[in-house]
Amino acid sequence: MSDLLRTPLFPLYQQYEGVRCIDFGGWELPVQFSGIQKEHEAVRERAGLFDVSHMGEFTVQGEQAEVFCNK
Repeated sequence: MSDLLRTPLFPLYQQYEGVRCIDFGGWELPVQFSGIQKEHEAVRERAGLFDVSHMGEFTVQGEQAEVFCNK
């Protein structure tokens, strides 16, 4: 079992055969799914996504916390 942290999207990464994950600042994040050329073309022709949920954390508390988060 890995000691690396995993984002909420990690289970989605595992659905891709051949995904290659690396230690990215203590987080297990994908660096490649299908190869550089295919991924470059996919981003140029459609869109790309980078999971940023590992980049910050904050706490919202108080009586109106839920209302605030739902805005």
